[in-house]
Amino acid sequence: MDSFDDLIAANEAYAAAHDVSGFDGVARAGVAIVTCMDSRIQPLEMVGLGLGDAKIFRNPGGRVTPQALEALVLGVHLLNVSRVLVVPHTRCAVASNTEAELRRRVAESAGGDASWQPIHVVADQDEALAEDVRKVRTHPLIPDTVQVGGFVYDVDTGLLDQRL
Repeated sequence: MDSFDDLIAANEAYAAAHDVSGFDGVARAGVAIVTCMDSRIQPLEMVGLGLGDAKIFRNPGGRVTPQALEALVLGVHLLNVSRVLVVPHTRCAVASNTEAELRRRVAESAGGDASWQPIHVVADQDEALAEDVRKVRTHPLIPDTVQVGGFVYDVDTGLLDQRL
């Protein structure tokens, strides 16, 4: 467990200052963000929110997957979500490589066959964003009163570009 010692120590410092005990877990700002797992993205900070303000769902490419839709339905009906941001980003690995290239790189790193591992690339980021926003807007359990926007986050400038 030594490889986690630094993280456990950091957690103990975090817990010492933790001041949201008893918080009910709703999205206080009414926001949900679907974005990429990229470590250059700080979802709350990029829109001026803090702990407890939003629900965050992250995956490679920031796609609206069935799991993301499940999270959004729960967020809308149980957790105070009234605005949804779908936010892929610039210089994304799954939007700038082919599936074959990513599989090759994973296979090299793993030292074995990776041809069986699903890797969902994004051939056209604008088209994928439009599809994902449409999925949320037309979902039968997400009412028309929920505002849904499509944005691209620029990892170099920190700016959001609203596209939809």
